[in-house]
Amino acid sequence: MDKNSLLDLTHNFNKRNIEVKFFETLDSVKSYILELIPLNSTVGIGHSTTLEKISLTSSLIEKGYTVYDKELSKDKIEGTSIKKKALTSDWYITGSNAISIDGRIVNVDHSGNRVSAISFGPDKVIIVVGKNKIVDTLENAIKRVKNISCPLNAKRAGYNPPCVELNKCVDCTSKERVCNILSIVEGQIDKNRISLFIVNEESGF
Repeated sequence: MDKNSLLDLTHNFNKRNIEVKFFETLDSVKSYILELIPLNSTVGIGHSTTLEKISLTSSLIEKGYTVYDKELSKDKIEGTSIKKKALTSDWYITGSNAISIDGRIVNVDHSGNRVSAISFGPDKVIIVVGKNKIVDTLENAIKRVKNISCPLNAKRAGYNPPCVELNKCVDCTSKERVCNILSIVEGQIDKNRISLFIVNEESGF
């Protein structure tokens, strides 16, 4: 992205009460997060291949935080319990499927726990995204989510809706679909409750 586009993105999110910070590497954003969050905090984790890449959950646990990450669960029942606890954590950290220069955050969820926590619950939300998640408009953000993120996430999770074979959304009603809930964040009533940490690397779906 050029400098003017980054300035536009920052301006458009800031006027919607969403903070934006830029980082050169995933390691630098990880270090910043580990210094930012007070040690007595509870931290919820929304599944993200970007966060997995930097082993954020294990680093938070090693430092002494109480962490609610469904990937640590032994079975589906425990996973559901952990996801509910994450909804009331002090901090929530996740990724995003797409953000737009015009100031929107777009995600699609399978069960809805991630988009629920982003919208309401945790006191602070950090969304970490690679530069490949940035598009120019809301329309293109939705297209990216449906036609890039969803097929790749379905395949990663072991589901096989039509988009996995077709590499595009066909608005299916398959029991295997992972795109059950579409969320568009267009602003926040609480200033800087949501922070976007944008990394100058390609990462995630």
